[in-house]
Amino acid sequence: MPTLVLKIDVDTYRGTREGVPALARMLAEHGAGASFLFSLGPDHTGRAMRRALRPGFFSKVSRTSVVEHYGIKTLMYGVLLPGPDIGRAAANELRAVRDAGFECGIHTWDHVAWQDHVRKRDSAWTARMMQQSYQRFAEVFDVAPRTHGAAGWQMNAHAFRQLDAFGFAYASDGRAALNEDGSLAEPGIGPHRLSVDGQALSCIQMPTTLPTLDELLGRTINGETITTSNIASFLLRLTEKPRDHIYTLHAELEGQKLAPIFQQLLQGWKAQGYRLASMADYHAQIADAELPLRPMRWGELPGRSGELILD
Repeated sequence: MPTLVLKIDVDTYRGTREGVPALARMLAEHGAGASFLFSLGPDHTGRAMRRALRPGFFSKVSRTSVVEHYGIKTLMYGVLLPGPDIGRAAANELRAVRDAGFECGIHTWDHVAWQDHVRKRDSAWTARMMQQSYQRFAEVFDVAPRTHGAAGWQMNAHAFRQLDAFGFAYASDGRAALNEDGSLAEPGIGPHRLSVDGQALSCIQMPTTLPTLDELLGRTINGETITTSNIASFLLRLTEKPRDHIYTLHAELEGQKLAPIFQQLLQGWKAQGYRLASMADYHAQIADAELPLRPMRWGELPGRSGELILD
């Protein structure tokens, strides 16, 4: 039975308070496993508007209705409103996810600061940011974190080495390269270990292998314009041929306005015969396998602005 890992990135305070409980209920209804990766420090979403100068940013904003999905108040955090401390203000919501039986891990401390700056930051900055999220996770859950999924799929060499220092056995920090139609550019891609500056690291990387909803909505692919009415069927066509996949969803999208689409995906993947699992479940499946060693590299993906870690 092929495995489809559900990796849930939680970027904002609103996503934590509203999207996460909704997703937990949906997943429980379908008997699906999943990993929730939390932003644990301040919500500074408003500062993300500095990305306006990046190529492709306005195209993505217009296609995906950022205001509708994130809300005006969230888009003011860190600019006109103080950013709420997610890990403190929503600690009960975080623990409820664990109590419902789902894996919990680290997404980041400050989502915007990490996504916008980590690529060029030094080891001290990187370690400080990662240590803050590590400590906050331990405070909230009374246990050390076990896994990580980078905000915006942005990392640096220091961050990858820090995962080993934390003793993380597995993480999902990068993406598989995709063709314009969303299919895998390298069909054999899967779990692997990283080589960073010539050093082989221990932490197993599980790259996301499918496009995300915000990368697809509004694009025209092979003559088909992707909308909310056909996006589920489009994604399900990408998973028709059985193989292990990792799908990244967002509490702010699939947990709110796009929840009906996620319901269709859950039903479709079950009908296709997939085991819907957490990162921990998948690690247990592949931990003893001989995995390839791949270099850390950067690249672009269709439908997303800027470069990110490509595995």
